Amino acid sequence: MPRDQHVHLEWRGGTCRVKWWSGEYLPNGRKRYESKGGFIDEDLAYQHGLDKLYEIRHGIGVRAQDAKTLMVEWIDDWMETLDVAPLTERRYKASVRNHIRPYWEARRTAVPDVDVLAFRAFKKHIESTAGPAEAQICLLLTGMMLDDAVPRLLRTSPVERKRKRGRHQPKKRERKREMAIESVAQLAENGAEVGGLAVKTFMWTMAMTGARPGELYGLTRDYCYPAWPDTDPRVDPDEEERYADDALRYGTGERMPAIRVERQIQYLNGEATFLPPKYHSYRTLVIPPFLAEMLVELLASHDSRWVFPSLSGSSLLTVNFSYRHWRLMAEGTTEQIRRRDGSIRPVLPPVPAYKGKRLYLVRHGHKEWLDEDGHSRFAVERRMGHEVPGVEGIYSNVTVGQERSIAATLEARYQKFMAAEPVSAETNDG
Repeated sequence: MPRDQHVHLEWRGGTCRVKWWSGEYLPNGRKRYESKGGFIDEDLAYQHGLDKLYEIRHGIGVRAQDAKTLMVEWIDDWMETLDVAPLTERRYKASVRNHIRPYWEARRTAVPDVDVLAFRAFKKHIESTAGPAEAQICLLLTGMMLDDAVPRLLRTSPVERKRKRGRHQPKKRERKREMAIESVAQLAENGAEVGGLAVKTFMWTMAMTGARPGELYGLTRDYCYPAWPDTDPRVDPDEEERYADDALRYGTGERMPAIRVERQIQYLNGEATFLPPKYHSYRTLVIPPFLAEMLVELLASHDSRWVFPSLSGSSLLTVNFSYRHWRLMAEGTTEQIRRRDGSIRPVLPPVPAYKGKRLYLVRHGHKEWLDEDGHSRFAVERRMGHEVPGVEGIYSNVTVGQERSIAATLEARYQKFMAAEPVSAETNDG
């Protein structure tokens, strides 16, 4: 039987060496061959050459020089091509620096040697050394790296996704309670004691809009009622139609009071930096009348560019809000403290529903309220800054009537609370 002209055999020192055409040419125009030696059976050597030709012809072969590529080299190359939002990039780089790169660097593993068992070993190591959230990011990133190594460095990805092996591990859900408006009110009053009127209004604004903390830390006067939309910078010429619609729909008088989410503020390379909102979820948040009045009062009380300034006039981001303010607001205090201005900060009652919990849960509670009041799913998800998939997301639209209804139910909830007998946070959350 005639042999393939692209596979050649030669015996050297008692062993057989097979060479096969890589499908490429050298600069001088000659064919570039790859080879493997050490065979003692000529038929096995020839079959190996045929297998390599098959892989090359079907685009699943790994070149000999590529087969030497180490995981740490591939990680560096892959990270150079990463194109994600700045905060996501910062999070990914930290995971690579702290967990992924050290693991593969210590083992000097070549990419083609990462098979299913090697990936399982990596997964087991990461899950035992990193927290659950960090481990999830590490596995996601490494999975994407290995997927992208196909077919240049791997024939197939070793990442298992379709079938789960081993013991079932149910996803642990964070324990939450319903957000009672009495709890929000107590958080706001505690906030007034630790950070002034700005923190009190910040608390009510998050509960009544569902805005993310970074979006409120970065909210400036030009994007807030009563100035917006008349003060909108209008920096995007492609948004002229929206600017015109906003001017008719939102604002003072007969228009709806609202704030505009155009950015968030986060630390980037050690500096407080304006960034697009998460998932580029630019949106307008109508607010109930009582909150509009609070914002007018707040903005009249200071001259900072920030809607919710710290006591020093900077963004609340710069004061480590979660530690310096939120912890005290949620957990309460047991002693009076003399402030720098000589006044006394009273004992703060705890809010049990949020003791030891994240500030972000107040945003979750806003969605609970909207769902409870029966608002359109599309209007609710858009207000929360989420995309609605499928036909529903394409065909639906947030109408003026839906926005007015949202503002009305939020106002009714507040007015009902104000008209009721005082209820302590402890009683309501117990």
